[in-house]
This record gives sequence, C-alpha cells and structure tokens, in this order.
Amino acid sequence: MRVISGQARGKRLKAPPGLNTRPITDMIKEALFNVWGTRVPGSIFLDLFAGSGSVGIEALSRGASKVVFVDNSGEAVKIINENLHNCRFDRDFQIYRSDVFKTLELLKRHGERFDLIY
Repeated sequence: MRVISGQARGKRLKAPPGLNTRPITDMIKEALFNVWGTRVPGSIFLDLFAGSGSVGIEALSRGASKVVFVDNSGEAVKIINENLHNCRFDRDFQIYRSDVFKTLELLKRHGERFDLIY
C-alpha cells in the first residue's frame, strides 16, 4: 500500500495487523480519487473507519486543507500516526479514537462540515 499522487507520492503505508481492517487497494483508491478529481484540493475531508488512514493521507497528499480520521481501534490510531509521520504530515489533521457514530454526533454538535466523506 502506498500514496499514489501528490506531495507524499510513493510513500509506503503500514496497515494494522490482523483481520480487523480491510485496506483499500491502490487500484480502487486511484479510481476513487479520479472520481473526486478537482474536489479534493482545499477540501475538508472525513475518513471514517480509517484503519491505516490511507484514504485520508491520500487526500492530504493531494491538497486537502484538513482531514479528520476516526477509528475505534488503538492499534489503527497508532498506525495512522506512524503513516502521517512517515509521509511528513504534521498538521492539517485530527485523529479521533472513538466510536464513529458517537464522533459524528460530536462533530455535528460542534458545527463541523465536510466536503468529502469516505
């Protein structure tokens, strides 16, 4: 698994161990970002059930202004942090280790809005 395009192009990404996550393939991720196209740069992006964070990291690499990652697994959050560090992203993101549905309610109460949600 790798970052396909943008600032962190070619960087390898780790995935959480075990069968609790199902990482997206590079081919599917590329197709997804081809559909989103010019909507990604400058967007506020929400990556739910983030796993390795590869989709949100791809969005950051392609110029998203902010990415919010949400995953309930401590191991997944650790891997997301490692992947962000490896890709040299140190800002413009938030990570929530929490139940996705509870986090959505929290974000809604705080008036958060997103341009793209994965």
